[in-house]
Amino acid sequence: MKHWIEAARLRTLPLSVSGIIVGSMYALANPPEDIYTPTDVFNWQILGFALLTTLGLQVLSNFANDYGDGVKGTDNEDRIGPKRTIQSGKITPQAMKKALVITAVLTLFSAMALIYVAFGNSNFVYSVLYLLLGIAAIISAIRYTVGRSAYGYKGLGDVFVFIFFGLVSTLGVHFLYAKQLDALLFLPAVSIGLLSVGVLNLNNMRDEVSDKKSGKNTLVVQMGGEKAKKYHYFLIITAMICVLVFAFLSEFRLDQYLFVLAFIPMVLHLKTVSQNKEPRLLDPELKKLALSTFLLAVLLSVAMISLLSDIFVNLFLGGR
Repeated sequence: MKHWIEAARLRTLPLSVSGIIVGSMYALANPPEDIYTPTDVFNWQILGFALLTTLGLQVLSNFANDYGDGVKGTDNEDRIGPKRTIQSGKITPQAMKKALVITAVLTLFSAMALIYVAFGNSNFVYSVLYLLLGIAAIISAIRYTVGRSAYGYKGLGDVFVFIFFGLVSTLGVHFLYAKQLDALLFLPAVSIGLLSVGVLNLNNMRDEVSDKKSGKNTLVVQMGGEKAKKYHYFLIITAMICVLVFAFLSEFRLDQYLFVLAFIPMVLHLKTVSQNKEPRLLDPELKKLALSTFLLAVLLSVAMISLLSDIFVNLFLGGR
């Protein structure tokens, strides 16, 4: 069990649910105009199954990464980060392959339950679209490093992470509640997506040398370490700007800008990256950036819940 927990890479899980938290709290605090109260749009079952499905996708992706890089020989003595379970011999490729199948099936069942809770027997088109989206997410999680045409070996991992752990996670879960899109939510969705890509980019900067030797052509390998740093600055700084613009357009009060506290470790992180000369020293930064993103999601949600309290006050005082 200890080895399977290690393969699941628990430190990546808080990052994966950040979009779910933001999208869910936005739905709670900003119900559609035709909904009378926030509680009419928010559903704890949707939140529960959305978190379960996202965690399943993240664990599936981690298992697939362990398996794909392990059987291809990408995880070798040149790798700087923690040893993977197949690389170290703690888990056999055959056992990991079975775990991939089981995790994929369980994640699909969770996604189907989420779709049913959100749409019931109505909205057949939405149900089919979300089912196809869920299947696409599962396939993408596996194909990142598994197979001859693994897109992670072609520098496309950043695209997958941005789409599924940023846009789909945040906007997708909000649609399950509200049954409509909200253009303003696009800003924090982009922010979460960029920060998630930042974690991947950091991982790839750490493993640039070993990835290049093994033929894993990540964006970092393609652009080189110095350009990868500039790319990293762009990801983090743009993410922070998007959240600030979102807060301004949402007319946050001064006390609702508490989320900027999450910018402090991000800025310190950027300073560390800019001064780094030794790739192996970037490994601790992965956890810092992932937790900073999760902290941002939580604090931003607290700000939106503050808006929610105003809505309830208006209702109790004879509002609409």
